Amino acid sequence: MTGPISGVAGRYASALLETAAETGVAAIDQVEADLDRFDALVRESADLQRLVRSPVFSADEQLAAVTTILDRSGIGGLAANFLKLVASRRRLFAVQQMIAAYKALVAARKGVVRADVTLAALPAVQVLDDLKQALRDVAGGDVDLHVKIDPSIIGGLVVRLGSRMLDASLRNKLNSIRLAMKEVG
Repeated sequence: MTGPISGVAGRYASALLETAAETGVAAIDQVEADLDRFDALVRESADLQRLVRSPVFSADEQLAAVTTILDRSGIGGLAANFLKLVASRRRLFAVQQMIAAYKALVAARKGVVRADVTLAALPAVQVLDDLKQALRDVAGGDVDLHVKIDPSIIGGLVVRLGSRMLDASLRNKLNSIRLAMKEVG
């Protein structure tokens, strides 16, 4: 495994997916949804980020805090057991990478390819639909489209589809012109 599905995060994510698969397809999707909710909680809370990242907290403190958070948020079942295991083994520092690895494994299992698209401004819904269809045609299957807005690209778009990348941004074109002008002068 390479990229986001390697190391500690990859091993934990693979084990979780195997366990969820033994339970059934619905369990795979439920675990993903629960992990997404936990990830959102971490992103929204500075205190939870500190708990996850700081080595100051003991395994018991992390486990107690995670258990409380899971109970209050209604996250249960396999995802809750997984998160408690991660906390008890002092691996919370890698939980967000584990979640990303799990999502990547599920997408690969379903034949979905991730496409990261960077645009200067948010386009109309029809433009996004057309872009997604074009990426489906290139990928030969379903595409999970992740759009990022970055005004610094000025215009155009940057697309990363699997290991392929296309930079058709105005910023890139201007840099190419600048470089060509320096070579001529």
